[in-house]
Amino acid sequence: MSTTSSATAANAKPARRRCGLGALAALVTAAVLSGCGGSGSGVGDCSQFDQKDWLGATMNEWYFWYGLSPRPNPGGFADVLDYYDALLYTGTDPAFPADRWSRSESTESFNRFFGDGRSMGYGVAVNGFEARPGQPLYVRYVEPASDAAVKGVARGDEVVSVNGRTAAELINANDFSLLTASNAGDRLTLQLRRAGILRTVVVQAGVFDLTPVSGAAVVQSPNGRLMGYLMVKDMVSQANGGLDSAFALFRSRNVQDLVIDLRYNGGGLVSVGATLASYIAGGRGISGGAPRDYARLLYNNKRAAANNQTFAFGSLGNALGVPRVYVLTGPRTASASEQVINGLRGVNVQVITVGDTTFGKPVGSLPQGYCGTTYSAVNFESANALNQGRYWDGFDATCPVTEDFTLAQGALNDPLLVTAAHHADNGACPVTAMAAPQLSRAEKTAQRRAWKIDEREGMVPR
Repeated sequence: MSTTSSATAANAKPARRRCGLGALAALVTAAVLSGCGGSGSGVGDCSQFDQKDWLGATMNEWYFWYGLSPRPNPGGFADVLDYYDALLYTGTDPAFPADRWSRSESTESFNRFFGDGRSMGYGVAVNGFEARPGQPLYVRYVEPASDAAVKGVARGDEVVSVNGRTAAELINANDFSLLTASNAGDRLTLQLRRAGILRTVVVQAGVFDLTPVSGAAVVQSPNGRLMGYLMVKDMVSQANGGLDSAFALFRSRNVQDLVIDLRYNGGGLVSVGATLASYIAGGRGISGGAPRDYARLLYNNKRAAANNQTFAFGSLGNALGVPRVYVLTGPRTASASEQVINGLRGVNVQVITVGDTTFGKPVGSLPQGYCGTTYSAVNFESANALNQGRYWDGFDATCPVTEDFTLAQGALNDPLLVTAAHHADNGACPVTAMAAPQLSRAEKTAQRRAWKIDEREGMVPR
């Protein structure tokens, strides 16, 4: 399902800059992230006219689909963000679906996440995408350093109501925005049920440290194979220490198989994905003593000569160098986490995906900040060493299996981990997993293109 990638309207083949794992650019005060160089802009008077003027010029120069996107009159928009939305590509070219990935946010929020490795909110996530009318709503993930975790909210809690609105109301309206805090100090009242017991929990929004890597463990398959399990939640630089510790554990225990849980990983920094892939691939990421390409980032034809770049595999002391890896996936596996799958396949590491089809985001952004807002418009597409990319509809699961939100991630009875262990023992997916009810590819594509993903997704060239 992957196809050869090439930047829009780019006829030339400019040289790409190579970014090793250590050659990373800094986060600058204008909130522009760059990889081996980048671009910025001085801030004007921040009037509506000034902001729209800057935004129009920046999009015309940097936007991946600048030649295909609308060019409305900025005077017709009272709000800068409405003008930004009107500039986005609408899907007029059959080669590219409409842009559902470009976004904006406050520069404070952007820098907090990608620079400090922190987030602001309640720290509670639910299975909103998956729940259907008449079905229960469950807590699917709790940030370990959030107030929700402190108050004992846990995966598997059934959500009965949120701020007085019943779970049925939220599911029927497909509206879970109450779980998103506007400001630190906001309060959220949850009525939860666990083991038949109802309780009310009030959690307070605040700024907390992310926990990008967790759950490192060595488990045994039914046939006795040693399997390393690791959950990677966010591709931020604070993940690097946890990755090294986890792979040191796996090496010390001589694991035979590796399971990486990316089911809730919306992506982040390309370099962190390259680091994770390097731990997995080991020597397979090196050829003739030289690092092989992990990801090739291809910009539009205005920026290609100056900005096309390559991130390479690295040589890491605790790398495993396994020929096969199991990756647990779902509809929230997006962007830089999908890039890990694609990058490993580019150097012939067999990637067995277990769970559900990924989100489908083979493009990324060189975020640019102006007047307190950071714009993450699509600036480039990503391809692997075999020039494979454009997985607009995501990667299908090798072994489709339905997630059970009442069970802990990585628990010995977690259906996704159980399925990976079965495949490791038998070389095939279990019949029960393959028989799990699945939407058709067309239904999944339509569903994902209509979703606003509820994990922070990103593919940032740093």
